[in-house]
Amino acid sequence: MELTAIYDSPLGPITLASDGNAVTGLRFGAIEGIDTIDAIDSIETFRRTRCWLDLYFSSQRPDFLPPLKPCGTAFQQRVWQALMEISYGETISYSELASRIGCRSAQAVGQAVSKNPIAIIVPCHRVVGSDGSLTGYAYGIEKKEYLLHLESRQRLAVAR
Repeated sequence: MELTAIYDSPLGPITLASDGNAVTGLRFGAIEGIDTIDAIDSIETFRRTRCWLDLYFSSQRPDFLPPLKPCGTAFQQRVWQALMEISYGETISYSELASRIGCRSAQAVGQAVSKNPIAIIVPCHRVVGSDGSLTGYAYGIEKKEYLLHLESRQRLAVAR
């Protein structure tokens, strides 16, 4: 049984999903027609995810991950694992990501990135067009821009 909870972020509500042991989904927006847990801290997985998101949205780089269990094909899993290896505050192009995993098709990689079920924590927002343009974010370019700006602000503060 999938458990769900709502996290109130600066970008609006985020729906968290868990199998009880790991995060299986993190999507912007409240999803109609599903029951959510009122107390996000009542499930350990949600408590750790809330803590991670609180740190992230306060411009701090979390030094831990909640347990993650994204469901997808073997190819999607490879792409999502490669997303996890993109450094905080950095961006890479779809073609560079494809190259990193030994795939010839940036388009295929882009399709897998767009199916990422755990936004923000699996950082698909760090992938940009080959010219550096902010392209292809399922939740809207304005959210992608916000997340990248949030990370770059924190990176600049550390560098000072």
